[in-house]
Amino acid sequence: MNALHQVWSELAGLLVDDGSLAAFAVVLIAVVAGAVKLMNVPPLWGGIALLVGVVAILFESLNRAAKATSVSRKPKRTP
Repeated sequence: MNALHQVWSELAGLLVDDGSLAAFAVVLIAVVAGAVKLMNVPPLWGGIALLVGVVAILFESLNRAAKATSVSRKPKRTP
């Protein structure tokens, strides 16, 4: 039971940890869906836009996380 709880906590942490990642993904999906439905963009182009957009959002999120990690790992210099 403890292992199941730990797995659940890790999965929830992956999905909830970076709120901006989820928010950007929802906005991207809404924009692409609107473009496909309202502006008659071909679904293939909508799919390509989703793929490129999600990869870009993921790279931006990883870059931000890497910067935050490198800042927290720098040793503090004492005067």
